[in-house]
Amino acid sequence: MIELGNKIGNFVSGSFVKLILRQKSDQDFELGQLFVAGNDKNDYSIFQIKDLYYGSQIPESSLEMMAGYALEREQSDLKIYEPELRNYVLAQSRELISVKRNLASQKYELSIPKKLPQFFSDIYELKDFHLEFFQEGQINTPLSLGKVRSGSKIMDIEVKMDALDILKHHILIPAATGRGKSNLVKTILYDLMENDKCGKLVFDPHNEYYGSLSQKGLRDHPKSNEFLEYYTIRNVPGHLDLRFNMRLITPGHVLSSINLTDAQTQAIVGFYRRNRQNWIQAIFSDDKQTFPRPEGLDDRTLDVIRRKIGLLLHIFLEDDGTISESGIYTLNGHEQITHEIVASLSAGKTIVIDTSLFEGAEEIFIASIIVESIFYEYKRLKFQDLLQNRPVISIVIEEAPRVIGKKVLESLDNVFGKIAREGRKFQIGLIAITQLPSIIDREILANMNTKIILGNEMGPERRALIDSAAQDLSDDYQTIGSLDKGEAIVTSTFTKFAVPIQIPLFDDFIKEYNKQKKPNQKIKRKSPGF
Repeated sequence: MIELGNKIGNFVSGSFVKLILRQKSDQDFELGQLFVAGNDKNDYSIFQIKDLYYGSQIPESSLEMMAGYALEREQSDLKIYEPELRNYVLAQSRELISVKRNLASQKYELSIPKKLPQFFSDIYELKDFHLEFFQEGQINTPLSLGKVRSGSKIMDIEVKMDALDILKHHILIPAATGRGKSNLVKTILYDLMENDKCGKLVFDPHNEYYGSLSQKGLRDHPKSNEFLEYYTIRNVPGHLDLRFNMRLITPGHVLSSINLTDAQTQAIVGFYRRNRQNWIQAIFSDDKQTFPRPEGLDDRTLDVIRRKIGLLLHIFLEDDGTISESGIYTLNGHEQITHEIVASLSAGKTIVIDTSLFEGAEEIFIASIIVESIFYEYKRLKFQDLLQNRPVISIVIEEAPRVIGKKVLESLDNVFGKIAREGRKFQIGLIAITQLPSIIDREILANMNTKIILGNEMGPERRALIDSAAQDLSDDYQTIGSLDKGEAIVTSTFTKFAVPIQIPLFDDFIKEYNKQKKPNQKIKRKSPGF
């Protein structure tokens, strides 16, 4: 028998899902800590601590009396004989995975546990060699999420997954404010920057991903000149103009962004059917000969439509009948912007759309125009059997319930809802970021096959994540609430068990990444994974 390592306790009682173990007196258990038990280093199981509590051989009433003596009498001579035997820490734990190493092939076999560990058997501290199965095999398109975390201890084992698999099957990143959502997304995008097998589209409502003189960002990547494009209305070096021709806009884009009555909706659809190229001009024109109006449209409804669309597009009608433009929507030029974005994504680039200077409705409006073009282009390629050579496209959307929330999709099944439900068939996935997963449509929440769960104290949000996780997280209710900044749990259909990780700080990540890469070298990475 080959020893498993440093003994830290043993099993004393419990059931399959609630194993009770006793802590060795010179050890300190932690919530979320991983440990091992088994026969030897070629046949063992990995467990995780789910809860901690005190145990004692002394009756509870006596313990209360002893505590009172210690509190009320400064020089109490009350002693406990053999304190390390009489008072101790107990932990509730659960088995995560069984590991066997085939000595003939030297390959690891992972299996879902189905039996209890041996009664009274010892448990051992987790070491890096217990996690060597993470390094088995090759991943063609690796994505690094962080390092395995055991409680607060960081192991020297990276968690890498196949980017193409997890991106097209959607990623959900839920967390309370300040727990590291943006830091995680930046590390993901930075790691995938030069991976031309996946295009990345980022809608940035806080202008935090591209980077600036005072803040590190994607532009600091050594291959950013080749693989990064930045669309904004800001006048910064290297930017591309974020402007749209009004002919790119359809009634569906408008309906997904502002509230309209049935009569108003029927009216704009009527304008669109009569003149698809210039339907917005038709709404604002008083020339009924050139732009005939839908039957039955009264002037009051038309005035309201003009006001609502005018506010959305920042356009208004001058006294001489011309349309004045004061926003990013124009009647002339910029017809190719969506085609250019789709082409860049199809080349595996990262596109950052700076929406930080727009209000919520207009941000969603801009996103709808671009994402709909991507969806229908990839759908067309699928039907023509031309999609297999195109990269996967991943769309990063913050405050995701605005477009895939229950109430939103009850009134309108927008393009984001379509992608969430069937995007994987067309190699398009979402990276949905939210503080409130509980208000995302339940079917869509279940379709998010990879969830990188950061800390969240709100009970309903933790429950929604547990109910929709790829693995059984029923014992992790407290653990999710106790996750510190940068700590996360990865639950995915592409992993055998829910993996606790530590996400690197972005500034540290890019220093390490850039140190390992040569700026002028085309990198084709193959990496260990599981």
